[in-house]
Amino acid sequence: MEKVDSASDARTTNNAVRPQYRVLSDAEKAMMVSIKDKGQELLDLIGQCGGSRELSIARTKTEEAVMWAVKHITA
Repeated sequence: MEKVDSASDARTTNNAVRPQYRVLSDAEKAMMVSIKDKGQELLDLIGQCGGSRELSIARTKTEEAVMWAVKHITA
């Protein structure tokens, strides 16, 4: 599967749900990357805590928070 950087203008090549995108500014791209990086940082920290239902929910909610923040930026 072809991979496209999320900040690339070519990010539409692998998305059937939203067939058209607006071009993001450099500041919007940087913010999106920063949010994703911080989300991954939190996921990594949560991963160091072990395993439990609560941590599974924390991982899911972190992923959801990143998704919604990115959706706001790209809308």
